[in-house]
Amino acid sequence: MTMSVLDSKIPEGPLAEKWTKYKNEIELVSPANKRNIDIIVVGTGLAGASAAASLAELGYNVKTFCFQDSPRRAHSIAAQGGINAAKNYQGDGDSTYRLFYDTVKGGDYRAREANVYRLAEVSANIIDQCVAQGVPFARDYGGQLDNRSFGGVLVSRTFYAKGQTGQQLLLGAYSAMNRQINRGKIKSYNRHEMLDLVLVDGKARGIIARDLVTGALERHSAHAVVIASGGYGNVFFLSTNAMGSNVTAAWKTHKRGAYFANPCFTQIHPTCIPVSGDHQSKLTLMSESLRNDGRIWVPAKLEDAQAIREGRLKPTDLAEEDRDYFLERRYPAFGNLVPRDVASRAAKERCDAGFGVNKTGEAVYLDFGSAIMRYGKEKSLVMGIKDADQATIRRLGEEVVEAKYGNLFQMYEKIVDQNPYKTPMMIYPAVHYTMGGLWVDYNLQTTIPGCYAAGEANFSEHGANRLGASALMQGLADGYFVLPYTIGDYLSKDIRTGKISTDLPEFEAAEQAVRAQMEALVNANGTHPVDYYHKKLGKIMWNKCGMARNEQGLKEAIEEIAALREDFYKNVKIPGTVNGKNQELEKALRVADFLELGELFAKDALNRNESCGGHFREEFQTEEGEALRDDENFRFVSAWEYKGAPKDAVLHKEELIYENIKVKARSYK
Repeated sequence: MTMSVLDSKIPEGPLAEKWTKYKNEIELVSPANKRNIDIIVVGTGLAGASAAASLAELGYNVKTFCFQDSPRRAHSIAAQGGINAAKNYQGDGDSTYRLFYDTVKGGDYRAREANVYRLAEVSANIIDQCVAQGVPFARDYGGQLDNRSFGGVLVSRTFYAKGQTGQQLLLGAYSAMNRQINRGKIKSYNRHEMLDLVLVDGKARGIIARDLVTGALERHSAHAVVIASGGYGNVFFLSTNAMGSNVTAAWKTHKRGAYFANPCFTQIHPTCIPVSGDHQSKLTLMSESLRNDGRIWVPAKLEDAQAIREGRLKPTDLAEEDRDYFLERRYPAFGNLVPRDVASRAAKERCDAGFGVNKTGEAVYLDFGSAIMRYGKEKSLVMGIKDADQATIRRLGEEVVEAKYGNLFQMYEKIVDQNPYKTPMMIYPAVHYTMGGLWVDYNLQTTIPGCYAAGEANFSEHGANRLGASALMQGLADGYFVLPYTIGDYLSKDIRTGKISTDLPEFEAAEQAVRAQMEALVNANGTHPVDYYHKKLGKIMWNKCGMARNEQGLKEAIEEIAALREDFYKNVKIPGTVNGKNQELEKALRVADFLELGELFAKDALNRNESCGGHFREEFQTEEGEALRDDENFRFVSAWEYKGAPKDAVLHKEELIYENIKVKARSYK
């Protein structure tokens, strides 16, 4: 197959004018015709909910599907710290171009320029849209919307609602959706899981979904399908993702012909609560916003670290000069606000060297002591207390920190049973976000005509590493401001098509294939539960495809995952039946897809002989341990075509061309 398959359909013209010019030239569907066109949206997180609400508002008939009992349960609610937008409220030099530049640089020059610029351009509209919906963003003293800083940038552009921004944004999108459900323009199918994509004459024309309450398989047809089902971080078993988050919708789409891009680009988030043991089923993220005021450190002396691990010493016992604020030391310009991949690797390096501070040796401190005192001094002066004592300063400082991060501190204390106002938090990197996903062109269309992907389910804007507070931005940009335009251009050719029948042989064949897979799993009647396999897969992924990768480990991972998959189909034990509520079967279907994705992930990482962003190959690093890119040979998007098994997947490349940014080694020093 030729490279021409990967036409990213980037419009001609100067970068800043591409999107406007493009919107002026696309085909439109008249309001009278929109009511004759059906669209399916799979996933109702920020990208799916905003897309569904916008498309229904325009007049299309929309069906939404989510496996949760309500769209409000989407994992988008777990995004805590904020949402980026280039509004320059702080007057600190932000602009559309700077947001664009920071995003491309943060992604280690592995993202498509035109898409990232468009994202930066529409970002400002998102905030206005959400304020109009009633999202309670934080305000400053003068009543303006407040901003904070996030990793990888030197400006304050992150809008936030305490430590629950994702939840508030989702409630805004959900209320917009509810209005359309009430008008009859959205049919909402909750507790339904998409298990296959149906193609008719090469176009996406519907899905097979399973009703998770009754177990019944259902056929749903439409003129276009939008996949907005989130990321695949749970391939690692332990991640910050919700337990239900999975790759199934995206993977089934891939198996029907959509290319899967950059599967090895996974983000490890530096500020997670450390693993406490083998009994754990998920990890909890502490928001990146905490790095605004928390200082990250380990003891400077090995003997102090050992004493802390053995409980003979408390972190608060160590004097300033006995602490190593390693991010401030290594990256003075950005300090604790370096991008996530850089912060994660630095923490791992210190722990590997023996300076870890919890019993397992895999934790560093995130300390609010100096921020509390700094805020306390400021507040005491504002209150007119000229010579406040230390206790008063500390009390006032704790009040300020509580106003900014209170719910995060409360969450930490509930999980760890330590008061982070009095003793530093412990954090360690963990799997968080996946930059890889379904390959899409400028229209957000996959390589299957009529099948679109939005939000974390596509590979689009983040390159090899996502900057903090950009996930919410991308999800809402795709759903509110990009897809409603681009999908119309495609659907303009469907105004005479009429309803798509679900009695077509393609629907019958897809439904039978899904049923056959479910029956094979239930009839295996083996000896091990699903989680046994999921945990095994997670260990292989973390140890060999995790924060650091090398050729030997990746080759082993590919073989081990293939063997584990074979064993899974023979020896998995699933109680219950195919027809009926069966949560173990739900899990098994998701893990079956992870067992294929994991192998492609390792294959992609093995193929990319360079380090960039979240993909760190030990063979390719600078003398100082920083990622070493190979722009001559690897400045491309890997887009994999399914050919029957992960080992046979065929690589297509989308070359990345930078005309508006000088590509150079990333430095945060």
